[in-house]
Amino acid sequence: MVAPFLNRTDAGRKLAKALSHYSGRKDVLLLALPRGGVPVAFEIARELKAPLDVFLVRKLGVPGHEELAMGAIASGGIRVLNDDVILSAGISDTVIERVALREQKELERGERAYRGERPITEPAGRVAVLVDDGVATGASMRAAVTALRAKQPSRIVVAVPTAPPGACEAFESEADETVCLVQPYPFFAVGGSYEDFSEISDEEVRRLLDDATRPSPSE
Repeated sequence: MVAPFLNRTDAGRKLAKALSHYSGRKDVLLLALPRGGVPVAFEIARELKAPLDVFLVRKLGVPGHEELAMGAIASGGIRVLNDDVILSAGISDTVIERVALREQKELERGERAYRGERPITEPAGRVAVLVDDGVATGASMRAAVTALRAKQPSRIVVAVPTAPPGACEAFESEADETVCLVQPYPFFAVGGSYEDFSEISDEEVRRLLDDATRPSPSE
């Protein structure tokens, strides 16, 4: 079976066509989940002539049951908490702060590695397009949508090249628009939709973010 995408660049160009109705709009912002979402979003940003930034999110897992999220933190000082989980699990403020502090350190490491001294592009009042190279469980993307909502964008669009059947439908109640190009069945892993699914380095993320600020050759 031939993979639908050659690589993340190819996936980004194909995804850009599905988002062409946002082309040229001044209020659109591409937010990539690093690392894999960055080369995908880079191509979309080029096609739509929109700015690109990274959006880092860290799940706040319940101690001992880390797969269960009691909240999330994200780029821009965002923190959202799931009160239902916190109450049902009897989690104290002290525990929340301890977990949040640990995850904040990881988030700040990522911010320094990817963005350096570049300021965060604020999404308030803009069409924020969240991009990854695919979703498997969707946990990171759901946390990103929830966290981003706190920044009050005018619209949140989830855009991914590949996802399990029905996964994007689950986002429709959380995001304002969802675009999934392919939903393979059976779905084993995001990389199964790519011929080349090479690791993306911190250096490549930085290079793409730098390149995104420069005019394209056709401009």
